[in-house]
Formats: sequence, structure tokens, C-alpha cells
Amino acid sequence: MKHPFINNRILSLYYVVFWLVIGLINFVIQVFWYDMDISVGLIESVVIFGLYPIMGSSIWFIIQYNRLDENDWVKNILFHFVAATIMNMIWLYLSYVLVKVVAESHIEFIRRSLPSKVLTGYLLYAGYVVFFYAVNYYNSLKDKIKKESEMKMLIRDAELSALKSQINPHFLFNSLNSISSLTVSRPEKAQEMVINLSSFMRYSLQHSREETVSLKDELDHIKLYLGIEKIRFGKKLNPVFEVEENCLKARIPNMILQPLLENAIKYGVYEATEPVNIVIRCKPDPDYFRITVENEYDAGTINNKGEGIGLMNIRQRLELIYGNPNLLQITDLKTSFKVELLLPQK
Repeated sequence: MKHPFINNRILSLYYVVFWLVIGLINFVIQVFWYDMDISVGLIESVVIFGLYPIMGSSIWFIIQYNRLDENDWVKNILFHFVAATIMNMIWLYLSYVLVKVVAESHIEFIRRSLPSKVLTGYLLYAGYVVFFYAVNYYNSLKDKIKKESEMKMLIRDAELSALKSQINPHFLFNSLNSISSLTVSRPEKAQEMVINLSSFMRYSLQHSREETVSLKDELDHIKLYLGIEKIRFGKKLNPVFEVEENCLKARIPNMILQPLLENAIKYGVYEATEPVNIVIRCKPDPDYFRITVENEYDAGTINNKGEGIGLMNIRQRLELIYGNPNLLQITDLKTSFKVELLLPQK
């Protein structure tokens, strides 16, 4: 892990400014409050608040080899006591050399203040250890949150792919059954249905990796699907589009309308003897685009057992994409069945 002062220039700037200010305050107090000689006060400030901060920044590398979660407390304390002692010895030796070079006459001052310097060295070391462990913990926590977020994104993408893969085989199964039934009775319609199915699947493959598409593209896709089903059900299936012009550019999850139409046909058209209207509407609300798929049905022939696989998939996809489980609303009006999608628009 990189040193925080190297990795973060702003932090290193604060670090330098902090010790400069502390050193200046110490100099002023020593000279004007304790009547210390100016040169001695300057040496005192440089040694404690200049030299030690330079050496203390290396404690970061020491704690990298002595992590709290890898050793017990006794080993940690012993390790840092030894490290602090070695650092104090180096610091005091360098202080002695510095004073001897700059102002040899003040060597005696260094000797007299040796006990307080040793204590100061241990206290500063302890402060650095606490600070760097806190920084280390913060960086580790930030990395952990980032990895968890990436992991959630991967899981979310995997779940979305799984939900999409459940939709396509379901539709294919029904479409191939329809084609199979037409090949004997109406082979020309079966051929037309195969062509429409091919176009439908081409669209699905082209947009399978896109999370959202425009409503216009999705409606073109749906018209292909309805064209396939229209061949099978003929006049019984009567799709009606009531889509406002300003809805067409709305971004919606791809391939999310087809399961709704499939559900409407299954419960509205299969058992019907008269033409059944399936109405697709879109109206913009202040915060949502409200897309409705409503189909008539005969309450006497339908046993409504709740949400099917298609509707459950849609609810899960909307929750994964938008984080809201209430964007799919289902209303049974006894003579018609209405499914509404509330799609947030950014």
C-alpha cells in the first residue's frame, strides 16, 4: 500500500503546514514565555518539530509489517517499543550531530534536556502509530467498500442476464409450438411467422447487451412479436397502440414489454371466441413514464393464480435496475387485466 503522503499530496501539504505551525508556536512560547535564548529556541523547534516529523513519516512502513489483525497485542506493543527505541536513538544522534554542526555551544543544552527528549520521542512515536493505523484502517475500509460495490455490480449484472435468459426461451418455446401447428394447416403463414421470428431474434441479439433502449425501438420489437402472434390468432388478437409522441424517446429496459404482451395473449386471447383488444398505452408523468398493457378477458374461463414467471421476472429486473420493487403494478378489473410499468426518467 502506498504511503499516504505520497499518494495524497493535499494530506502531505497539511502535514507540512501542521508541523510548521506547531514548531512556530513552540518557538514563540519558549522565547517569549520562558525567556529562552532565540538560537536555543530555534534549535529546540527544529529538532522536535522538524527532524522528528521527517523521520516519523517512515513509521508508516513499520506498521505495514506489523498489522493489528495479524499479531496479538503483546507482540504489537513489544514490536513498537523496540522500533520506538531504535527511532529515538537515531533521532537523538542526528539531533546531536545537527546541533554540533550548526551551534556547537548548545551541545550542553541537548545533554540537559535528554530525559525530556526521550519521553517526547516515545510520545511522538505513539502518536504516529495511532495516526497511521487510523489511516490504514480508513484505506482498508474504503477498498473493502469499493470491492463490495464492484461485487454487487457483478452480481446484479449476472442476475439481469439470468432473468433475460429466462424470458427468451419461454417465448421461443411458445413461438415454435405455434409454428409447428401452422406448418400442417397453413404452411404459408408458418413461413411468414418464421421470417418474423428471425427478425425478432435478430433485434434481441443486437440489443441483448444494452440495459436500456428507446421506447420507439422497443415498440418496433413488440410489433414484430405481435405480428408473429397475429398469424396464429388472426382476428381474435387486436393490438391497439395509444402512445403519446413525447414517450417515444423514453429510455426503458430492453425486452421488458414482450413478457407483458405474452401474458396478455395467454390470459386474454387463448380462450376467447371474440376479438380481444390488447391496449398498449404510454403517458408521461412528472417523474415517470407510465406504460400500460391492458387486455380484456373472460372471468369465467380464467383461473388467475397471481403473477406468472414473466411478471415476476419483470418485477425483479425493475428492482435490480432502479432499486424500487413497486414499479410494476397489476390491477384485475374483473373484465380486463391491467399491468402498469412506472419507469423513472432521469
